[in-house]
Amino acid sequence: MLLTRIACVLATIDLRGRAGDATPLDYRTVVPRAVVDVEAALSVVRPVCDDVAARGEAALRELSERFDRVVPASFRVPAEAMDAAVEHLDPELRSAFELSIARRREVCAAELGPAAVDVDLAPGARVTQRMVPVERVGLYVPGGLAPLASSVIMNVVPAQVAGCRSIAVTSPPQREFGGLPHPSILAVCRMLGVEEVYAVGGAQAVAMFAYGVPGLCEPVDMVTGPGNIYVVAAKRLLRGRVSIDSEAGPTEILVLADATADPALVAADLVSQAEHDPLAASVLVTDSEALAQRVQDVLGDQVAATKHAERVRTSMGGRQSAVVLVDDLEQGLAVANGYAAEHLEVQTADAPAVATRVTNAGAVFVGPWSPVSLGDYSAGSTHVLPTGGCACHSSGLNVKSFLKAMHVVTYDRDALAEVARRVEVFAEAEDLPGHARAVAARFDGAGPESDGSDR
Repeated sequence: MLLTRIACVLATIDLRGRAGDATPLDYRTVVPRAVVDVEAALSVVRPVCDDVAARGEAALRELSERFDRVVPASFRVPAEAMDAAVEHLDPELRSAFELSIARRREVCAAELGPAAVDVDLAPGARVTQRMVPVERVGLYVPGGLAPLASSVIMNVVPAQVAGCRSIAVTSPPQREFGGLPHPSILAVCRMLGVEEVYAVGGAQAVAMFAYGVPGLCEPVDMVTGPGNIYVVAAKRLLRGRVSIDSEAGPTEILVLADATADPALVAADLVSQAEHDPLAASVLVTDSEALAQRVQDVLGDQVAATKHAERVRTSMGGRQSAVVLVDDLEQGLAVANGYAAEHLEVQTADAPAVATRVTNAGAVFVGPWSPVSLGDYSAGSTHVLPTGGCACHSSGLNVKSFLKAMHVVTYDRDALAEVARRVEVFAEAEDLPGHARAVAARFDGAGPESDGSDR
């Protein structure tokens, strides 16, 4: 496998001619990912979480001063502050928020599906699957390199549509806003009708949700939302005490393209994700060497012109970003499915047909008019997606993330009698005679309305 970086923005990994090698390619490892050591971060967040559990609001004050360099007058954001954020919102930005909310809510409503499914297995034998919303959720909204107001929508809307009884949002306090979260975040919370909002960030926010803080915040059942490595580590540490959505890592985009793709558009989409984070991954997979070169050529100018040029250069210069040259689209699909990208764009001659063959991706964006940026804001899809290859087994945050599947079993006497002996045999084979006895007792005179004649 040839790896080069000669007068190029992105390194080139050349897989051409490798399909027939004696040692098969492991497409999961073709493009290395950024090194993110969550285990190392655990040693940092453990005392933080323990401190919040032990000392509550006093710990939050000290930790806020240490990590955020500001202590809010009130960790719970006053309603007046959210009202003011909406009042001062730019009209065009408010319109963009409203469109994003409406489209995400419409897709969520379709995701919801039936509240219950009944399966009648025999006369008098029914199993019902009920979808029950999580009671109380805590939603984390990052406030680091970018104030992600869009994450409020992506977290809150599916929780609301799922029917969660209690929803709380937290985002780091900002010194420039007097210890409040970013005004855009507060405005979206108010527009969505969320009344419980906290100015708490980092691992201490996750701990606040998991343990609760007397007089301030009740414990939650589930914590969702992306964050930095310390937020991720806190979610890993407290998983089990609360449910979590995922351990989100740096964002990533993989563009699968052929010679028909527009190099300027491909380059722009790679830049769009690289500006998130120096560890973000931007990957182009193509069977066209000419396209790859044209993308490299235009990237130089696009990177130089972008606001966050240094951040983008660091991202694209990292081990996690590359151009991957393949023999054909068949091999390109193998790379894409092996990599299991958070965001996968398909820019090929027959993009819809190629997209149907994608099996591993957080979200798929089909054709030149469906950029990842659209999904970040107004497509109606979720942008809280699995990273780090987890798209091979996990889904993005959606309505079903906030629902529990509960089976309700209803058998009458005759239905139980029909299967009773097989249940007893099964239980005895597992050396659990009490299980067998619990069935037999219903037919030996000890059970309700039993005369023992059924068996």
